[in-house]
Amino acid sequence: MRDALLKRYHRLPPFLRSIAASARGGYLRAWRYGPNTDRLSDAALARERWTPAEWRNWQEERLALLLHRAATQVPHYREHWAKRRRQGDKASSEILANWPLLEKNALRENPRAFVADDRSVARMFHDHTSGTSGKSLDLWLSRETVQSWYALFEARCRRWNGVSRHDRWAIIGGQLIAAVEQDTPPFWVWNAPLHQLYLSAYHLAPRHIKSYADALRDYKIQYVLGYPSAIHTIAREMLHQRISAPPLKVVLTNAEPLLERQRAEIEEAFGCPVRETYGMAEIAAAASECEYGSMHSWPEAGVLETIRSTYDNEKSASGEFVCTGLLNADMPLIRYRAGDCGEVAEEGASCECGRTLPVLTRIEGRADDTLYTADGRAVGRLDPVFKSRLPIYEAQIVQEALDRIRVRYVPADGFTRADGESLTERIRERMGPISVVLEQVIAIPRTPNGKFRAVICELSIEEKKKVQR
Repeated sequence: MRDALLKRYHRLPPFLRSIAASARGGYLRAWRYGPNTDRLSDAALARERWTPAEWRNWQEERLALLLHRAATQVPHYREHWAKRRRQGDKASSEILANWPLLEKNALRENPRAFVADDRSVARMFHDHTSGTSGKSLDLWLSRETVQSWYALFEARCRRWNGVSRHDRWAIIGGQLIAAVEQDTPPFWVWNAPLHQLYLSAYHLAPRHIKSYADALRDYKIQYVLGYPSAIHTIAREMLHQRISAPPLKVVLTNAEPLLERQRAEIEEAFGCPVRETYGMAEIAAAASECEYGSMHSWPEAGVLETIRSTYDNEKSASGEFVCTGLLNADMPLIRYRAGDCGEVAEEGASCECGRTLPVLTRIEGRADDTLYTADGRAVGRLDPVFKSRLPIYEAQIVQEALDRIRVRYVPADGFTRADGESLTERIRERMGPISVVLEQVIAIPRTPNGKFRAVICELSIEEKKKVQR
């Protein structure tokens, strides 16, 4: 059904695709923004000068309410604590350290068990995400939670950089808004309610870059948000082809680590600052870069712990992020293993910007590789192919040659041959007519330091250089 609808959408003329995108945009705007958005954003900006003690008290108050609600009204956690009581465990559920780590598989296998008894998922916003590991997750959020989250984004991403949700902006993401075989513009749709130009991340061949730059100029785009690998591809080709840049105020990157060479070339091509952001669909943690280059975490989003693994260097202060979200008390994620790694500065660390928000000295994240097509396109993200409830626990995509992709996957119960065919078709929609080898495995191999890589490109440097020109 999903594949058939997508093909019908791709057959629509461009203006009807934009109408469809705008219809979706109107729905999202009603959930994301309301009469309190500006007030909530102003309050977030005012809190940025709080002392560490004020932040600690603020988090502790909300954490106490969340832990009590989770232990008494959320089935998964209530059953956990009841079992511990039956076993004679007297540990207090009021202390965060007493809670177990939450794995993504537990959330994936029974997501509704994490929704509070007094909430109906039919009245909540449903988000479906695969994450960077190919693990499918269902999330539900109340309107209050969604609007609180976007008010923080408005304050810490947009207003820090002199833009707002009312400005025209562009996003480069994983939605397949144009069929991969389409070879003429437009490779984008206009979402009027959100003032958003959605650019395809799957058509970034050198011959198309001028049309992307022209679209940014024609739609009077003020800022761009998206995958750094995709934005860098545009920037690199603009510099190489000497394409003049449209006037942007800022470029915001998300979803992938931002490399310094990417930052330098994006800033050179667009003539504006580049600011990195960090976040997750589970909204259990977030951070954004200030004008002095510090990554400031958002304490309102959640309590961020770091735990060391046996793979970590003993001299390293970094660790795996473990997050307890504070915004979504209706589907609380407590001590959630987000899958990213990094380092948090000591409490009270100062920044030239004057904000007292905690500083993340390093975010390692998952540095997914860029893949390449035979016709010269760079494809930076393929995680959307795992959406729509494919019964897969986790997966890894490996490009072995220009015309061959290997998908290692750990199937969940109910995985069928049709699911494999659907996955193959989704990859070809983005990569073109290539060979796709499906390899069922018991577990996805990790790197020597225990990290997971969702996408690996095994092309040689010479092959990459050849296909880029």
